[in-house]
Amino acid sequence: MHQADHSHASHSCVPANFNTAFAIGIGLNTAYVLFEAAFGILGHSLALLADAGHNVSDVLGLLLAWGASAMAKSVPTKRRTYGLRSTSILAALFNAILLLISVGAIAWEAVRRFKAPTEVSASTVIWVSLLGIAVNSATALMFMSGRKTDLNIRGAFLHMAADAAISAGVVLAGVAILWTGGNWIDPVVSLLICAVIVWGTWDLLRESVNLALQAVPKDIEPDTVERYLAQLPGIAKVHDLHIWAMSTSEAALTAHLVKPDGKLDDPLLEQIQNELQDRFGIGHMTVQLECGNCDRSCAQESGDTT
Repeated sequence: MHQADHSHASHSCVPANFNTAFAIGIGLNTAYVLFEAAFGILGHSLALLADAGHNVSDVLGLLLAWGASAMAKSVPTKRRTYGLRSTSILAALFNAILLLISVGAIAWEAVRRFKAPTEVSASTVIWVSLLGIAVNSATALMFMSGRKTDLNIRGAFLHMAADAAISAGVVLAGVAILWTGGNWIDPVVSLLICAVIVWGTWDLLRESVNLALQAVPKDIEPDTVERYLAQLPGIAKVHDLHIWAMSTSEAALTAHLVKPDGKLDDPLLEQIQNELQDRFGIGHMTVQLECGNCDRSCAQESGDTT
């Protein structure tokens, strides 16, 4: 027989409230998309239309992230015992996929324009893109404070920051066309925009897939967590350790700790709870104490460190 105890830490690391930032960001970017698309058509600029198309995906991404952020705060039920926290992970994953789809459409049109160049109004491209720098930079700044703690917020920040950089690139393309008259510069810049989007989206896609598959969040080192648990007073061994993301801003842990004296230790459990939160950002834990006199292994126990 073994004695066991479960301790469930409170969710002290809840998602920050970015409702105002989402509302303003969506409003600004929606207005700018309409403005940019209109002048892209009037100025025959694929670079402007490409950036407008990318901004449409960003508006949709912001809407998804906002909705998922609200759903992540939902109250757990008997059927959904963690509430709807993981919707933020799904939103981040869908956001990354949406961006990559938009890249394919932009690249296809850019290649087509190499074969059939179109006259571009360089001055229109420059002034519209300057406005884009202002809109995207302002939106990015509103999400800056949450970019390190929430994948959804980080995705919003990276998209807006990348958009500001992309708009700057379009300005340079407009200046180059104005000076040289080379309309081929427009599709070249469009392809560069595609490369920037893929580069900025790849890490978001990879991390959101990992979180959807219940991998350990990349900012948590499982070996360090295991060493911390193993060195606790009275603990002889750690096994069945699992760490996963409950949402894009919350992590959970379960572990079995072998405690040979067989005594339940509430102060120790409280210490573990506090230090897991403070040191590793793990806000929910379930720890089982065992006296270690039964030899068994968990079918889900990790066999390597990858």
